[in-house]
Amino acid sequence: MAENTTINAAAYDSKGKKSSAVALPSDLFDGTINMPVMHQAVKAYLANQRQGNAATKTRGFVIGGNQKPWKQKGTGRARQGSTRAPHWVGGGTVFGPTPRSYAQYVPRKVRALARKSAFNARARENALLVIDSFDIDSPKTSSLAALLATLGINGKKVLILTNGVNHNVYMSGRNLPTTHVMPYSDVSTYHILWSDVVVVEASALGATETVEEKSEKKAARKSAAKKTTAKKAAAKKPAAKKTAAKKKPAAKKKGK
Repeated sequence: MAENTTINAAAYDSKGKKSSAVALPSDLFDGTINMPVMHQAVKAYLANQRQGNAATKTRGFVIGGNQKPWKQKGTGRARQGSTRAPHWVGGGTVFGPTPRSYAQYVPRKVRALARKSAFNARARENALLVIDSFDIDSPKTSSLAALLATLGINGKKVLILTNGVNHNVYMSGRNLPTTHVMPYSDVSTYHILWSDVVVVEASALGATETVEEKSEKKAARKSAAKKTTAKKAAAKKPAAKKTAAKKKPAAKKKGK
């Protein structure tokens, strides 16, 4: 169920130093967690990874066996027509697997809802971290490993989401067995649920505000709303007086 509450996430700078918490975008992080939809999306993702190349040969495709192994009568043995019959060793297979597609289609809106639910699940577990940027000038595994150690998440399954393709971060993280780096736009429900911690680049999420900034804006909106209501109330009072003044002469005419 969606709730009208703001979800905050821990924020860090490029060196891994903790800064003030940020408010996550309300259009994506609204508390929605739909378990059946997430299950459907993950099941379809895993099914789509299958190649479906399993195949066996029926007796018609096995080489050999064109001649009867022995004559029909007179040997005392059972009659046989081919050594490639299914009951012979080296013979064909009956009803064996053939190449097929395991692809499953999930509607676009269902995929979007599943992805949104997975993000909300990680955010509610405080397993979603926002980092300002990745200052990795050249591909170096030790640099990214040091950053993850500073964040206190080394040893966990970490999903790093960058704003677009970041070659240096990808090359730095591909040798870490429990770290997966990919662009934010390419992430799927499976990848989010696979991870223990999701680290997102702030620019990928869009406009994120600190909790203090959000509270200040909320207070400013409230004060502005109070002023507008006061102005409306003040504008209504003179109008009411004018209507009362107009009605009085009409009452005198009726008395005459």
